[in-house]
Amino acid sequence: MNAPQPAAAGLDGERADLLQTLDKHRGFLRYTVRDLTDEQAARRTTASELCLGGLIKHVAGTEAGWMRFVVGGADAMVSDPGDWEAQFRMAEGETLAGLLAGYEQVAAATDALVAGLPDLDLAHPLPAAPWFEPGAVWSARRVLLHIIAETAQHAGHADIIRESLDGARTMG
Repeated sequence: MNAPQPAAAGLDGERADLLQTLDKHRGFLRYTVRDLTDEQAARRTTASELCLGGLIKHVAGTEAGWMRFVVGGADAMVSDPGDWEAQFRMAEGETLAGLLAGYEQVAAATDALVAGLPDLDLAHPLPAAPWFEPGAVWSARRVLLHIIAETAQHAGHADIIRESLDGARTMG
């Protein structure tokens, strides 16, 4: 697998800091799934429904959805609700390599979008949902901070799952 290019290449200041931090946590997540077979990536190793391939799929989908929000607001991030838990599992025919390639495409699109935004203060009202404060508005900056937190949290989940799978860890 080829290493992705640095997210903040050619940028400086706040955008570089945000993208470098996001890229660091993406890297932790990708490193956690190194040298796994598709079967290992699909295996549940804890009491949760999470598997490593499912986490890659979820984080990629979440990042893509939030980037649609940055460009077009709440209506742009709406997707087919379908089977919520399916985003955390590898479906029949999905491969870890394919999920990682999709994640790299999402990451590249995010990096390009952030680099080209006229202003990180660009903001939209959040969609109506019980987990959002009514009437709240998030800027592109706030969305990036959310994606960083989400990616870091799921990288930690992935580390626990990987250690339960074969003893390997991302750090330490």
